Amino acid sequence: MSMLTPPGMGGKYRITGDKYPRMRRTGGHRRLVLAIIASAAAMALIGWGTLQLIQVFTGGDKASAAAGTTQDCDHRATKAGTAAEPGTTPKPDHPRPHLRSLPKPAQITVNVFNATPRGGLAKKTADELKKRGFAIGEVGNATKQYDKKVKGTGILLGAEKAADTAFPVLGTQLAGTEHRTDARTGGEVDLILGTRFKELAKKEDADKALAELAKPKPTPTLSAEKNC
Repeated sequence: MSMLTPPGMGGKYRITGDKYPRMRRTGGHRRLVLAIIASAAAMALIGWGTLQLIQVFTGGDKASAAAGTTQDCDHRATKAGTAAEPGTTPKPDHPRPHLRSLPKPAQITVNVFNATPRGGLAKKTADELKKRGFAIGEVGNATKQYDKKVKGTGILLGAEKAADTAFPVLGTQLAGTEHRTDARTGGEVDLILGTRFKELAKKEDADKALAELAKPKPTPTLSAEKNC
């Protein structure tokens, strides 16, 4: 009988040999690993949340947007052939165009021709234009090319350079005119009155339109540079 066998017990309750049953822990190692992984995930989540709060209170989004705008301007400047220092406004690779200088009414000589069946219309219109400061040239009936063939308000006819100078100024005096150019080299402009012409615009309206025309307007290129 083994020394481990309790007194009075034998048979199948007798413990024999020198090997003894051992108690093993079940699942302890697995629980430890899971606990470590959970702790690491919690720490990562806390760190990410802290970083987001810092960006919110320090304006991280605004700083990123400003950096993106600067990079975009630098990219456009480099593409245009201009090297731009970081954080500076790039300069265009060409000088800014000068605003066009429109002539004053006194600098524009107007030939007034009547292409309508109504008599005396050219002289009446020429007299009114003279009162408004325009220089008057020839006054009379339109040539056969235009006589009774102008269906609209009228035609402004002049040299090619008049399209951006004299035409806009004279156009403030009557609306709806058609603009045409020919091979002339002089600066005079023909006003050919059409069948729909009644009278010149009211002087106060014409003066207002002329003042608006004289105001400088920025070009799209300059506006884009200002945004940078």
